[in-house]
Amino acid sequence: MTFSESIQACFSKYADFNGRAKRPEYWWFALFVFLVSLGLGIVSDIVSALFSLATLLPSLAVGARRLHDTKRSGWWQLLWLVPVIGWIVVIVFLVQEGSTEANQYGSAP
Repeated sequence: MTFSESIQACFSKYADFNGRAKRPEYWWFALFVFLVSLGLGIVSDIVSALFSLATLLPSLAVGARRLHDTKRSGWWQLLWLVPVIGWIVVIVFLVQEGSTEANQYGSAP
């Protein structure tokens, strides 16, 4: 999946927490959100905050779909609220190879 395909897929599934997302879809979208937020932060903190707020729901949705691909519930994202240790655990989950067979969250993407 390319950078632009990933962004299109994530915005087309804006609030879709069902299904699965492969690693490139998640990481390209995360890079997009980070870079645009950083760029907008240089221009205006308020615009950057509004962009971050607007992309919060699709970021959570693609995160849940990514965790579904690793056979985990999207609720594992709540570990982002636990400083350092929770962040490390969630990043390890998100980096892991997804399953190629169907699981309780749907067939392979």
